[in-house]
Amino acid sequence: MGYGQKQIEELGETINNTSCDLVIVATPIDLQRVVEIRCPTQRVRCELQEIGQPTLKDVLAKFGQSLSRSS
Repeated sequence: MGYGQKQIEELGETINNTSCDLVIVATPIDLQRVVEIRCPTQRVRCELQEIGQPTLKDVLAKFGQSLSRSS
């Protein structure tokens, strides 16, 4: 994730102090492996289907970013 231990603990506190019915986990990793979440959770994933222009690669290029894999 790239977060330090304090940030991970704060993330867990933030999630667990939130009044909710369900936590949607949309991280590339299984967040529950690093953060104790005491609410029900559901992992989801998303995919990007580019339709037309500009593409994500075009937009990121304006900011000097590069994609690690081509679309």
